Amino acid sequence: MTMGHHRRTARRALAAATLAAFALGATACGSSGGNPLSSSASGGGSGSTVVVGSANFPENVLLGSIYSQALKAKGVKVEEKFNIGSREVLYGQLQNGSLTVLPEYNGALLGYLDPKTTAVTKDEVNAALAKTLPASLGVLDSAAAEDKDSLTVSQETADKYNLKSITDLAPQAPNLVIGGPPEFKSRREQQFKDVYGLTLKEWRPTGDTTANAIKDGAVQVGNVFTTDPKVVQFKLVALADPKNVFGAQNVTPLVYKAGVDATTAGALNAVSAKLDTAGLTALMKRVAVDKEDPSAVAKDWLKANNLG
Repeated sequence: MTMGHHRRTARRALAAATLAAFALGATACGSSGGNPLSSSASGGGSGSTVVVGSANFPENVLLGSIYSQALKAKGVKVEEKFNIGSREVLYGQLQNGSLTVLPEYNGALLGYLDPKTTAVTKDEVNAALAKTLPASLGVLDSAAAEDKDSLTVSQETADKYNLKSITDLAPQAPNLVIGGPPEFKSRREQQFKDVYGLTLKEWRPTGDTTANAIKDGAVQVGNVFTTDPKVVQFKLVALADPKNVFGAQNVTPLVYKAGVDATTAGALNAVSAKLDTAGLTALMKRVAVDKEDPSAVAKDWLKANNLG
């Protein structure tokens, strides 16, 4: 089973229950909207062990390994508990302190906590999280890296029509075929018409083969996750989404505040400051396509960014 299939399957199952999938265009790195360690619950001592968890899909395991090794490099005692399962299980373990740190996606986390949220930008999402999370939990700085839905094209199509954002698609849309999951048309067609004025020639269900369909020319535009390794492998271009049809999904550390001290928070924020979408996608190609060990890939990235 490919990483993309595994991730899509897990996300769809979770989305059906919570309206928020593990979803999963770089934006500026920024703060979560407050210091999660400012309450009296904070203050994991220097002798305590930080337990880093992850969900059960390769990208989250990679991010967990990056967090873990970054903490160890700062002398923090770390225990790794990777491949645990879905958000419901992970969130409960963080609430009871069994886990200390979890790599999360801010938009999906907010959707899980508040399915009716209207927050879409990174800052809006993080501000809402600061108000919605229980007092025992907090988020640290979000990375620019996002694992989110996108409209993606081939480099050839981008060059031919000078496409950089979804806005640029509008004049060409009537000549273009779009691919994605079977439910993509019903969920997004009207939204793209209303927000961007897109009227596409045809909506074709391509599912997990969307990136291949773009590469092969079966479709000219497709719904591909921004950190899908095929973006790198096939030299695809994810179009910017300036009007935020796809809400923010920035990689963000979710923490159990009582177990996190300033050293731990500083190490994790330093990771967020360096991690962008293109970099994470390149790392995921090494993990999912080249079949390299996630811990070795994490170690290389940390060393290259002077964090390991």
